Amino acid sequence: MSRFIEFQGGDVEAYLRSQEERDLLRFITCGSVDDGKSTLIGRLLYEAKMLFEDQLSALEADSKRVGTQGGALDFALLVDGLAAEREQGITIDVAYRAFTTDKRKFIVADTPGHEQYTRNMATGASTADLAIILIDARKGVLTQTRRHSFIATLLGIRNIVVAVNKMDLMDYRRDVFEAIEADYRAFAKNLGLEDFTCIPLSALKGDNVIEPSEAMAWYHGPTLMAHLESVAIGDGPSDGALRLPVQWVNRPNQAFRGFSGNVVAGMVKPGDEIRAVPSGRTSKVERIVTYDGDLAEATAGQAVTVTLEDEIDISRGDVICAAASPLAVADKFETRILWMDDEEMLPGRPYLIKAGPLTIPVTFEHPKHKVNVNTLEHVAAKTLGLNEIGVVNIDLDRAIPFAPYDENRHLGSFVVIDRFSNNTVGMGLINFALRRASNIHWQALDVNKASRAAKAGQKPTILWFTGLSGSGKSTIANLVEKRLHAMGHITYLLDGDNVRHGLNKDLGFTDADRVENIRRVAEVARLMVDAGLIVLVSFISPFRSERLMARELVGEGEFVEIFVDTPLAVAESRDVKGLYAKARRGEIKNFTGIDSDYEVPQRPELRLDTTTLSSEQAAQQIISHLTGAGRLSPDSSVNGAPDF
Repeated sequence: MSRFIEFQGGDVEAYLRSQEERDLLRFITCGSVDDGKSTLIGRLLYEAKMLFEDQLSALEADSKRVGTQGGALDFALLVDGLAAEREQGITIDVAYRAFTTDKRKFIVADTPGHEQYTRNMATGASTADLAIILIDARKGVLTQTRRHSFIATLLGIRNIVVAVNKMDLMDYRRDVFEAIEADYRAFAKNLGLEDFTCIPLSALKGDNVIEPSEAMAWYHGPTLMAHLESVAIGDGPSDGALRLPVQWVNRPNQAFRGFSGNVVAGMVKPGDEIRAVPSGRTSKVERIVTYDGDLAEATAGQAVTVTLEDEIDISRGDVICAAASPLAVADKFETRILWMDDEEMLPGRPYLIKAGPLTIPVTFEHPKHKVNVNTLEHVAAKTLGLNEIGVVNIDLDRAIPFAPYDENRHLGSFVVIDRFSNNTVGMGLINFALRRASNIHWQALDVNKASRAAKAGQKPTILWFTGLSGSGKSTIANLVEKRLHAMGHITYLLDGDNVRHGLNKDLGFTDADRVENIRRVAEVARLMVDAGLIVLVSFISPFRSERLMARELVGEGEFVEIFVDTPLAVAESRDVKGLYAKARRGEIKNFTGIDSDYEVPQRPELRLDTTTLSSEQAAQQIISHLTGAGRLSPDSSVNGAPDF
C-alpha cells in the first residue's frame, strides 16, 4: 500500500512538516440503518494503516466475540464504541476518526442512521465539507436516505458522494447500481443537486474503496479514496470581509485588553480599520496576539486575540468586522428549523437559542410550511414534530449581528434550548432578517405607567391564578376583584372561558393552542398593567414556561402567581361543568389532568389549599398578602401626572 504514508527513517520533524502541508477534508457518512457506514470507515482506517498492533488485536478478538461476520474482521467495531452499538449492531452517537494519506488529512464523522438519532447526524454534518450518502444495494433509496441528503444540502454541503454499498450481495450487477443512481438523481434534482459522484462498492470486501474492483469492471469512475483525495474542498470563508466573533474579553491586568475569538471569515492584520457590531464603534488593530507570539496576519480558522489602538467598548458576543463591510443587525428572522425533540415545537413558547457565544430568549411563530422529505413539497403546519424541517419566523428579545447561513455557517446558525430542561431541542439556519425588524420602533408617549398608576392611586399588578379545571380559580378571583373594587381599586378580570368567546375563539386545546392562548392573554395583561390597572388573570395555564413568560413581561414586583392547589380527585369530584366526565369518555381531547399535563408551580407567591380553605377564606388570604406586602399602594417614587 505505497499510496499511504509509512513513517520511516526516524525523521520526526520531516514527518510533522509533511503533515502540516496537507490540507484537511472533513466528511461524514450517513444514510439509512444498516447501510454499512461504520464498516466503510473501519475499512478506510484499516487500509490507511491507521491501526496500532494492539487495536488490530482487539479488533480480531472483538470480531470473534461480538462480530457479525462469522469470526472474520468486523470493521464496524472500530467505530461502534458504545456497548449498545455493539449489542444492536447500530450506530447511536457520532464517532469521529482521523486518518492521513500521502495527499490529504481527513476527519470523518460516522453518523447514526436511525430516525430517532437524526439530531446526531445533523451535528456531524454541521462542520463537514463532504457527505457520503450510503445506500444498501438491496434496499435502494429510502426515506432516511432522502432525509439525510436534504439535511446535508440544507447545511450547505455541496460535495455529495452516493456510495451504493453491499454490491457483493447483489452479485455486483450493473443494472442494480444504475437503477439506484437514476432514482437518486431524480430526487437530487429537486434538491438543486445536479453534480454528485455515484460509486458502487462493497465496504466489507473492499471493492472500489481503495482499489478498483475486478468484479465491477463495468464501472470506470474513481474509487472512493481516489475521489476523497482529489475532490476540491472550496475556498471557504477566507476571501470575504473580516468577521471575528468575540468569545472572551481578555484582560489579565490593567496594561492589556484584548478580544479573543476565532476568525470565521476574511483576514486581519495590524493597522486594519475595524468596526465593532452592534455598537458601530471603530478603531484600528494594534496587535494580533497568540500563545506563540504576535502574528503579521490571521486568516479564517485561526484562534487569536486582537488588541486595538482605541479603548472602545466591546463585549462577548460582539463581532469585530472590517470597517468598510460591517455585519447587519436584527432581532427578527426567517429561518430553517430542524426540530430534534420528542415534544413538538410550540409557537409562542419562550425558548433559548445559542448563537455563537450568545444565549438569547426567542419565540417562534407558526411555521410557514414544513417539508415532506420524500417529495420535498411544502406542507402546511401549525408546529414541528421530531425530525421535521420547516421554515419559521423567529423573534429574539435583542438584536444580534448575523449573516445568512448560506454566506457564513458560523454567523448564520444556532441551536434551540429548552429553558427548563436545558436540552437541545432544535437547530436553525438564518435565511434573512425580516424587514419589519428595522421598521418597527417603540413610540415615545408622555403619559406613562407611573403617571397612570398615580392617577388611580394604586400599584399596577397582575394577579395570576393557576390550577386545574374545577379548582375554584374563577370563583376566588371574582371574590378578590369584588373586595378590591370595594376598597376603591381599579381592576379587570380576565377569565379563561370568557376570553375564549372573543380574543381566543380561534384556538383549540392542543399544546400549541394552549401556549398561544396564554401568550395572547399575557400580552393583554401587560397592556392593562401599563394602563395602571390591577388585572386578575384566571386561566389553567398548565405550563411553567408560559407562566414564566407572562411574569417576564412586566416589572419586578408586578406579578403575583397564585396557585389554587386542588388535587385532581377533588377537582374531578366537583366537575360542575361535566368536563371531566366527558374527558374520561374520550369526548374531550387534550384535557388538562386527564390526557394533558399540568406542571405544578415551583415557587408561587401564594399557594391556596382548597381542601382546607373555603373560597371566601382564600380570597381574604390573597387580600391580606397584597396589603401586607404593600402591593396595592402606589410606588412612593411616582411623581404623579406629567406637566403638559
